[in-house]
Amino acid sequence: MSEFTQWMVDWMEDHLDKKFNLNELAVHMGYSPYYCSFRFHQATGMTIRSYVKNRRLFLSAADLKEEGRIIDIAIKYGYASQEAYSRAFKNTFGVAPGEFRARDLPLQSMPGLKIVERKGTNALRNADNITSAALPEKKTDYEDSEILNVLNGQDMYDEFSRKEMMGKSGYIPFNEAMCVNPTSTPLFDDHFIHLRASGHGVSTGDYHDKVVSHIRRIDLDKYKLIVLWFGEDMFCQMNMLTMLAYLEQIGFEGIVHHNSFRDDEFKVAQYEVFLGSYYSIYRSLLVNQEFPKKALTPVMYQSARLYMEMSQADNRITDYISRNNYLADDELVRLLMHRFQTLGYGDLQYFKLIDEYRRQHST
Repeated sequence: MSEFTQWMVDWMEDHLDKKFNLNELAVHMGYSPYYCSFRFHQATGMTIRSYVKNRRLFLSAADLKEEGRIIDIAIKYGYASQEAYSRAFKNTFGVAPGEFRARDLPLQSMPGLKIVERKGTNALRNADNITSAALPEKKTDYEDSEILNVLNGQDMYDEFSRKEMMGKSGYIPFNEAMCVNPTSTPLFDDHFIHLRASGHGVSTGDYHDKVVSHIRRIDLDKYKLIVLWFGEDMFCQMNMLTMLAYLEQIGFEGIVHHNSFRDDEFKVAQYEVFLGSYYSIYRSLLVNQEFPKKALTPVMYQSARLYMEMSQADNRITDYISRNNYLADDELVRLLMHRFQTLGYGDLQYFKLIDEYRRQHST
């Protein structure tokens, strides 16, 4: 099944700048359109048309960084008008093409699918693979002692701090998974700690030691620049949203940078983040489970949509599990982690989802 699906993906990738026709794909594969659609959805958890649309929009975003006219980009990727293209672009990324072009904004990557798995592990999550060449050049007037790096996870923190990869600046980890389990406001008060510890199945003391003790090291008088090292997947973005909300809660008035990266490559891009609305966004999205009304960057907009989808009982993960429920847990988790990298879930989250699905459908 993997090779068959990869052949379909390869054909679609070769035809992204041409008018897409499912019948032509079916003829190329030698099977009916229905069979091709069924096999693709079973293997990837998405429809063929959804894949083609998202890949075209992602490629068009790269073209928007160049000088070409928006109408020409729209036509190149199969849209009949600039208006139709703009609607699709904004629905996917949360901003219009013109605004995206005018501003330097992070975007969640949508690379071409590789159904046959890559060898090795994720580059930046495997901290041993991080090299100084992957890191952005330091461009700041602040002394190292005035800079704090907040790193997504203990492994990344251990490697960065041990090697002093950002000099003598400060380092703390954020050891959370805010995309799962209930949360509350104010952040990191006693109720929050109890709620999050209960959700993770650990004691409040353990949660304090692993998470809160590090966060409480943020010194408003000492640090003038805080650099958030979080990837572009939904898992990382919900963690970053929580940190931004906390910085607003404690009244941080310095500069905030987001060092964004993809887990499968060494590139790191830096963006300035302007505080002011993230506490409200956190409360709407993570506490109340409502899509925020405040403006979001494209990468956080995409992650917020994924988060809202995953909060529903029926979502792309439960659908994939139902279609592949005959597989053993370990094999199913391996496939889920490979197929749904934009979610950023680890094996523990997937084992829990599989267990919940099978318990609910055991009768």
